[in-house]
Amino acid sequence: MGGLGSGRGWQGGKNTTNDMRALDIRRLQRGGLLTAGRAFGWQWTRNGEEVASIQIRAEADRLILSYRTRRDDEWQPMEYSVHLQWTGCNLGGRRAWFLCPANGCGRRVAILYGGSIFACRHCHNLVYTCQREADHDRAARRADRIRERLGWEPGILNGVGGGKPKGMHWRTFERLQAEHDTFVDAALAGMLEQLGIVNRRLANMGIDLDDLGR
Repeated sequence: MGGLGSGRGWQGGKNTTNDMRALDIRRLQRGGLLTAGRAFGWQWTRNGEEVASIQIRAEADRLILSYRTRRDDEWQPMEYSVHLQWTGCNLGGRRAWFLCPANGCGRRVAILYGGSIFACRHCHNLVYTCQREADHDRAARRADRIRERLGWEPGILNGVGGGKPKGMHWRTFERLQAEHDTFVDAALAGMLEQLGIVNRRLANMGIDLDDLGR
C-alpha cells in the first residue's frame, strides 16, 4: 500500500481513487459485518489473485483494523480503530459511516482508502478518475457505456455492434444510437488531435514517426 499523500499523475501529482485500496462501509453493512464481536478478513484481488488483505474486528460503534504496511522496504504492523457514526434513512433503518481516522480530520465518509493508514480521499489528496480524463477519453467511456446497454461488443473502433436489443423501444434505441455516434465522433476527433500533438512534438525533437516502426 502506498504512503499517505504519495501520488503520481499529471493532475497536480495526484493519485485517483482507483489507484488505492478502497474499504466501503456500505459493502460491510450489507454483508452484516458491523455487528459487535464480529471478526473477519477483507481481501483485494486482481485477475483472481489476492494482492492485499486486512483483518477487521467490529466493536460497538468502531472497527479495529489490523494489517501490515511497507515503510523503508520493511513491513510494519498497523492496528488502530476507526469510529463509526449512524444516521437514519428516510424509509427506516440506519446507515453506517466511517469517521476518517487521519489526525485532525474526522470527516464522515462511506469509503476509506488504504495508504500508510486508511483515510478519506481528501486526506490522501485523491481525485476521482473522471477528473483526470481528457474529453475524448470521457466520450469514449460514455460511448462504451451505451454499447454495454445495447449489448454491443465493447470498444468504439468495433463499429455498430448489432441491432436493437429485444424488448427495447425503437425510440429509445434510436436515441441511444445517436448519442453513441456523437460520443464516438468526439472521441475519435480527440484521439486524432492528440496524435497530431504527439507527431509535432516528435518532429520538434527531430524524430520521424516512420522510423519508430522500423
